[in-house]
Amino acid sequence: MKRAARSLWLAALLAATQAHADEMVSAEAGVLRWLDKLTGQTEDVELGRGESATWGRLSIQMDDCRYPKGNPASDAIAHLTIRDSEVEAPVFSGWMVASSPALSALDHPRYDVWVLSCVYPESEAPPEAPPEDPEGAEEPAQTNEG
Repeated sequence: MKRAARSLWLAALLAATQAHADEMVSAEAGVLRWLDKLTGQTEDVELGRGESATWGRLSIQMDDCRYPKGNPASDAIAHLTIRDSEVEAPVFSGWMVASSPALSALDHPRYDVWVLSCVYPESEAPPEAPPEDPEGAEEPAQTNEG
């Protein structure tokens, strides 16, 4: 019951956020991080839309990954379906928000999974800052006054 209420609340929050935010664009892939709480091992994995990966007892499918069109690096939301090989029903199916991982989290005694980012085309990447001059700013040109 709590999970259904939380899912409805998250759906309403995402709808309200998207109405006031930039248009969301689906990415071809997303980057996730998972943690085995027992061993402390972590791993980052890039999954394309519809792809799945298995780690330990978990099988994670990336259903969709979206990012704001106007600022791709600012946030990501991903729809995931996570299954545990020892449980018949999915242990998680819904949206995870990269900037607020606790908002809609996997509730599992051994594993943790969260979204890091979406993979977006280079043409939409934010501009890089110009490299800094390692020797400092150039000295002003000297003039001969005379």
